[in-house]
Amino acid sequence: MAEQGLTAKQVAETLEVSPQTLNNWFNRGLPARAIYQAALKLFVGQHWLTTGEPDPSGRSDPPVPPAADSNASLDGPFDVWDDDTPLENDEVYVPFLKEVELSAGSGRTVVEQSHKQRLRFGKMTLRRQNVQPSEAVCVTVSGNSMEPVLPNGSTVGVDQGSTSVIDGKMYALNHGGQLRVKILYRMPMGGLRLRSYNREEHPDEEYTAQQMMENELVVLGRVFWYSVLV
Repeated sequence: MAEQGLTAKQVAETLEVSPQTLNNWFNRGLPARAIYQAALKLFVGQHWLTTGEPDPSGRSDPPVPPAADSNASLDGPFDVWDDDTPLENDEVYVPFLKEVELSAGSGRTVVEQSHKQRLRFGKMTLRRQNVQPSEAVCVTVSGNSMEPVLPNGSTVGVDQGSTSVIDGKMYALNHGGQLRVKILYRMPMGGLRLRSYNREEHPDEEYTAQQMMENELVVLGRVFWYSVLV
């Protein structure tokens, strides 16, 4: 900060964190997930920023950003945490939805919020997507209908405050107690068309407004984020 003539407020704005979070970093050190972005945005080496010592390899350049023609963007490195790791001031917990069988052997399920599964999200990430933290939930994708974009086991973030269907957008659905993730299109008289990425094995499904009621088909919210492990 002294070398570049920056104030704490300017650094917090550059790193897109709150002043209180930056103050915590001053006292406790940078968390692993923040080191890359801090090095990239402040034009310093990651090794020096982590240890205060020159890089033993002799390199002093800041990290190289992704190529200009890439369509990917870095949201930040991974950080290991568990239920005992306290939240940063700019983070919130987002719960998962899950399918729960009502009674043994009945095959009847309902969609409920899990009291154990949850993910940490940055408040800034949610604000960028115009998602209220209280409306955010996560859903695990099951099956191959959304491959290759969303393989089995992928996780999506869902904005429950956004249930008005925009053609071609991805939404989470409660289909009679089954959690589903589909691309939706509106049909006349309030009906919906459900589309999968894997259309060879999973052709479009069409429901009138009456059929949606009969099949207990409810739009839970728009997908605003997803994560895939390969």
